[in-house]
Amino acid sequence: MASKTDRELVEEFRQGKVEGFNELVRRYQQKVYWIARRVVGTHEDADDVAQDVFVRVYEGLKNFRAESEFFTWLYRITVNVSLNAKQKKRWKEFLRLDEVLEETLPSDYQTDGQVHRQEYLTILEQAIERLPTKQKMVFTMRYYDELSYEEMAAMLKKSVGGLKANYFHALKKIQEYVRREMNK
Repeated sequence: MASKTDRELVEEFRQGKVEGFNELVRRYQQKVYWIARRVVGTHEDADDVAQDVFVRVYEGLKNFRAESEFFTWLYRITVNVSLNAKQKKRWKEFLRLDEVLEETLPSDYQTDGQVHRQEYLTILEQAIERLPTKQKMVFTMRYYDELSYEEMAAMLKKSVGGLKANYFHALKKIQEYVRREMNK
């Protein structure tokens, strides 16, 4: 028997068959978990986010308009719930320091001994929190989820050029904020 499409499973759920929803959960629970895990950092918190995501999906599935693919809709919910969970808990280890240094600081800037790791991570977290919502989402998708601009464009129904501009502006704002805070 051929596997049902996401649209077929959504329609099955709308007709009152909970099996359609259960299959969607089985199909996407690992992806949702790993998207959340990259944002919130720990297994326990990613599990909590995944549960919250599927509760929201269950509650909202009857109103899902299918203007986009199911996974695109699920991805947006997952990113939003993950970011909200992260904001509430004020995670300190949100960024991987070594990978971000090159993107946030000028090449001639010396950090050895000037700023401790935790202080730097806190400053980076604050910089990201200050980003406008759209830039924060693009930054998260590009940096944490390692999505290509083409993948993001398909999911968000935005132009590649616009997404590149959002990512560039996000990095620039992060750089400026980090420089300003580190020079205090």
